[in-house]
Amino acid sequence: MARPIVGIIGNSYLINDQYPAHAGGTMNSEAVADVAGCMPMLIPADPRFVSVPELLELCDGFLLTGGRPNVHPDEYGEAVTEAHGEFDRARDAITLPLVRACVERGQPFLGICRGFQEVNVAMGGTLHPEIRDLPGRMNHRMPPDGTLEEKFELRHIVSLTPDGPFARLFGATEVMTNTLHGQGIARPGARVVIDGHAPDGTPEAIYIKDAPGFTMSVQWHPEWNAAMDPVSRPLFTAFGAAVKDWAAGLRPKALKSA
Repeated sequence: MARPIVGIIGNSYLINDQYPAHAGGTMNSEAVADVAGCMPMLIPADPRFVSVPELLELCDGFLLTGGRPNVHPDEYGEAVTEAHGEFDRARDAITLPLVRACVERGQPFLGICRGFQEVNVAMGGTLHPEIRDLPGRMNHRMPPDGTLEEKFELRHIVSLTPDGPFARLFGATEVMTNTLHGQGIARPGARVVIDGHAPDGTPEAIYIKDAPGFTMSVQWHPEWNAAMDPVSRPLFTAFGAAVKDWAAGLRPKALKSA
C-alpha cells in the first residue's frame, strides 16, 4: 500500500549565489520516512506554484521545517528592524494560512524551529527578533563553527508541563534538546499553549488548545538523529500515527489540554 504523504515545506535558496532553488534538509526526509513511516514530498512554498487548497488535498500531513529566513514582522504587526534578519514572503503566504486551515480541519502538522514560530504567528502571536538580546536569556543560536554533530548537540533542558501532552508523549517532565534559533515567541497566539520552556524561560514546545488534530510544534530540531534520539523518535512516531489516521479517513478527537 502507498504510504501517507507528508508535505515538507521547502525553503528558497540560491545555489552558488546565482541559481534559485527550492530545498529541504535530507534529515527532514529521513525522519519522515524512517521514523514517521510516511512518504516525504518537498513542497515549493510559493503561491506562484501551489495553493493551500491543493496542498490540503494532496498531502495527509505537513512538516513545517526550520529555515534561515524569518517570518516577516508585518505578519504580526511590527516594523522591520535589522535584528529581524532575512525573510521569505512567499513561504509566509503559504504556511500561515496552511496552519490555520489544518487547525480547523484537524489535519496533522509538526512545526520545527521556524515552523514553530509560524504556528504562533498564524494564530495571532508575536515574535522576539533576537532572543539573546533579551535580559537573562541565553544564546540559542547555532554555534558558528564545528561539525554538524557539534552544532546539533544537546545543549539545554526543556521543562515540560506535568501531565501535559509533551510530558505524556516523552514520559518525562524534562528532556534534553539542541538549540539552533535566533528568534522566539514573545506573545503566544490565540489558543497557543506553551507546554515547555528552556531554563531561561524561552518557549520551546507548543500545541493548539482544543484543536481536533495533531498540532505539536517545537523550537528545537528533532529531525537530527531522529531514529535514535529518545525525544525525537516518539515525536515523529506520534506525528506519523496521526498522518496515517488522516490518510485512512479517521478524524481525531480534540487534543487534551494540560
